[in-house]
Amino acid sequence: MTGRRALRLAAALVLLSAVPAAAWDEEQIFKKNTVILSFEGGYGKQFNLEGFNFQSDIEFFLGGVRAGILPFGPTGSGALHGAFEVGLEAIALRYTEPQGATYAGLAIATRYHFLWIDGFVPYVELGAAAGGTDLEVREINSSFAFQLFGGLGAAVFLTDSTALYGGYRYTHISNGNTARPNRGFEANTGVVGLSFFFH
Repeated sequence: MTGRRALRLAAALVLLSAVPAAAWDEEQIFKKNTVILSFEGGYGKQFNLEGFNFQSDIEFFLGGVRAGILPFGPTGSGALHGAFEVGLEAIALRYTEPQGATYAGLAIATRYHFLWIDGFVPYVELGAAAGGTDLEVREINSSFAFQLFGGLGAAVFLTDSTALYGGYRYTHISNGNTARPNRGFEANTGVVGLSFFFH
């Protein structure tokens, strides 16, 4: 089986297993005080936002575990109809280029789930983390670093308590001028994850 055929088969299985519209109850799935446990992974690559003459071509894989809560349940109307999630996420990065290195930190993460289509839920997210690192490059060389990210994506509900999601993140990493150098860097990051809703 070719990679393209395998991808099509996987996409078809996800769509076929999604929550039928008749079973979709957003008031129950996204009700107030629902706890969401998410596991995610991804890949990021540095891009030259500011047009510097040199960059280290940093690449990394990421893993994260997020515990969130819906403090309000479904709110808003029209284009803003959705549910707000806030939580904590343990994040680890494994740098592969230009050298092997690690980052481990804890983030405050927020996500707004747009409840426009039954079973298919777009989202936007923001997060800020602080943690330790041993990455030594021209852009940053310190034992401490901040990570800021923002992005968008979408979730497909496999059941009324399980959702598969994927998205894009703009990621910025620097040490907040706590050490030199602190040029920092930006990365385009793709993430995929699985969320479990506890009502």
